[in-house]
Amino acid sequence: MDAPDHAPPVRDGVHVPRRHDSAEKHVAGRAIYADDAPEPPGLLHGAFGLATIAHGRITALDLDPVRAAPGVVAVLSADDVPGENDTGPVARDEVFLAASEAAQSGDVHFHGQPLFLVAAESREAARRAARLAQVSYAEEPAVLSIAQAMEAGSRFGTPYRMARPDAEGRDAPQAIEGAPMRLSGRVEIGGQEHFYLEGQVAMALPGEDGDLHILSSNQHPSECQLIVAHLLGLSAHAVTVEVRRMGGGFGGKETQGNQTAAAAALIAHCTGRPAKLRLDRDDDIVTTGKRHDFVIDWEAGFDATGRIHGICVTQMARCGWSLDLSNAICDRAMFHADNCYYLPAVEIVSHRLRTNTVSNTAFRGFGGPQGMVGIERAMDEIAFALGLDPLAVRRANFYDPPDAGGGRSTTPYHMEVEDCVIAEIVDDLAARTGYEARRGEIRAANASSPVIKRGIALTPVKFGISFTTSFLNQAGALVHIYRDGSVMLNHGGTEMGQGLFIKVAQVAASELGLDLDRVKITATRTDKVPNTSATAASSGSDMNGMAVRDACAKLKARLRGFAARHWKVAEAEVEFLANRVRVGRKTIAWEALIEAAYLARVSLSATGFYATPKIHWDRDAARGRPFYYFAYGAAVTEAAIDTLTGESRILRVDILHDVGRSLNPAVDLGQIEGGFVQGTGWLTSEELWWDDTGRLRTHAPSTYKIPACSDRPRVLNMALWEKGMNRELTIRRSKAVGEPPLMLAISALHALSDAVAAAGDYRRYPGLEAPATPERILAAVERVRDG
Repeated sequence: MDAPDHAPPVRDGVHVPRRHDSAEKHVAGRAIYADDAPEPPGLLHGAFGLATIAHGRITALDLDPVRAAPGVVAVLSADDVPGENDTGPVARDEVFLAASEAAQSGDVHFHGQPLFLVAAESREAARRAARLAQVSYAEEPAVLSIAQAMEAGSRFGTPYRMARPDAEGRDAPQAIEGAPMRLSGRVEIGGQEHFYLEGQVAMALPGEDGDLHILSSNQHPSECQLIVAHLLGLSAHAVTVEVRRMGGGFGGKETQGNQTAAAAALIAHCTGRPAKLRLDRDDDIVTTGKRHDFVIDWEAGFDATGRIHGICVTQMARCGWSLDLSNAICDRAMFHADNCYYLPAVEIVSHRLRTNTVSNTAFRGFGGPQGMVGIERAMDEIAFALGLDPLAVRRANFYDPPDAGGGRSTTPYHMEVEDCVIAEIVDDLAARTGYEARRGEIRAANASSPVIKRGIALTPVKFGISFTTSFLNQAGALVHIYRDGSVMLNHGGTEMGQGLFIKVAQVAASELGLDLDRVKITATRTDKVPNTSATAASSGSDMNGMAVRDACAKLKARLRGFAARHWKVAEAEVEFLANRVRVGRKTIAWEALIEAAYLARVSLSATGFYATPKIHWDRDAARGRPFYYFAYGAAVTEAAIDTLTGESRILRVDILHDVGRSLNPAVDLGQIEGGFVQGTGWLTSEELWWDDTGRLRTHAPSTYKIPACSDRPRVLNMALWEKGMNRELTIRRSKAVGEPPLMLAISALHALSDAVAAAGDYRRYPGLEAPATPERILAAVERVRDG
């Protein structure tokens, strides 16, 4: 079948806005999540029995009342795990079920730790029965806070150090000593609960020969596959993990989803019946990890312009009871302790602290936000001490722009920053928003407003893109072309609402020259694309897009060769057009080419693979290139506080963000807005609080305040930087957008700080901690007024 030579161009390729592939299903309630999958006959429901102390040993355990409860089919403890009783992702130090019924023993490391597992005919029956266990403990002193852990020396490994001398060979303490001025400070940064809309859930379906098929809400199916296999004493090929979509992840399902999947799998393995476990929201918050809370100390030497000569930074992070991903997270906090600023002589020391609290884990930004808050506090406090606009001090310390040759482009970890466009973005944003004039107007208005004080801040973001664990920077893909010309693709990335699937489908459609509706992307499964990395580190589109591109290139090369042979032309005369192919002087419809290739026994399936180039990291030497490139952005936030109540409101936000050449501007703008709002929640209202017994009290929407619709800024202006272009060879020169926008919210914290300073007529620096709750704002107002 010939096609007209002037057929319409391909629709919905890359660089155009396209709605999320599941948007209509999300709105209509037709999107199928793990908990919505049809429940097979004989399904059992699971629930954990949880520890009620923070630290100690089990001395007696009676599970007979649990077994006798209505509807209970099985009660499982550590004794029933056939393989390795551990779900730790890296160090293998995370006990799955802490209690041994046979030995009447077990170590407890945090309040809410899973001790045993109940399987019952209904979810409610399992949850009720789990509370009937009779457990006796020998309690031991618990280490709960960063201060207690530092005092006790309770940490994972030894402190990790990253340092670089200045051009004269002076180390950071020497450079600080020789600087015209010196200043030191401390900032406390709270953690954050992921609070995804869909909680942790998994369903395990037993198959032949002991095989298992697991439906899981999980960001890392391949890791889940291995952990379940180890737990059950199986080979990986006996376990298939499938993820169609998640109702949010934010890092909370990178490792934490494995525990729920392992529970469902263990029940299915031991009973031979399908099993499901969906955590109650309270249990979810109590038993799963959070963003790490940090305390950061810093000391800097600088000159009259605010330019830093030397700086020492000490980062202390609460990691919880097991290691989880804390080493990589704390490493990234160190990598981002510079943010956008060249630090001539620098020393960064990181303490990874072991506490008797839930093991903290990945969260959007993966340590980077905490590192940035530290350096932004230093910039702000230096500016206050000098009586300068904080933006002037920030500008004085920016890395050199590309190809400037000024010698101010080396990071603390010895990587050269070759793509720094932050000065241009900041200048553009400041001009668009009238930042300088608004700052003056706000100060004048504050002078005549005794109760309501306003503040404004402009802060930048430089965020490194790649997994800092180098081997994770790989992705695979599988692309099938069916006989009718339709295309099915699969890759190792997971869809958690961020729009990864639609972006990668756009890449495939564009590479093959097809309309987007000819391309179908299917659920992520470990039996289709093996050994994949987590959908994390903002690398989902970068890596999976390139893997799909590689598979499409193989198919096009195969089809080009076939077309040349079949129609007897040179391969150079075969050209892929929109939904058709030109072969010599003929134009062939796409489906006609595919039918001919099928009849000629040409393979219409290909795998693709991508490994991120250039990156390397020597952890012992603390130097290398851990990132392929950097993403940049800046935000201006205007906020107001009530000095009588401590209440605050974000009034206006303006964002300019660099996403390179956007694959899908609509999706990218959604990620920027969502990231900013989530970051604002972390820094203003979301407070985690453990009591003196180690029990988490902020474990439900009634006690943990995420941003609501009414908390959205009254004015929110977002724009993609028009000049954006990735200097590195990424998929269509795009840049990652998942994590970097969250750190734009640091501008909100500093706008609130500026408003608090106004309450004391700008005489004393507020020292506002995060989250900036009404209580903390009131305390800061009292400090600046007392000063």
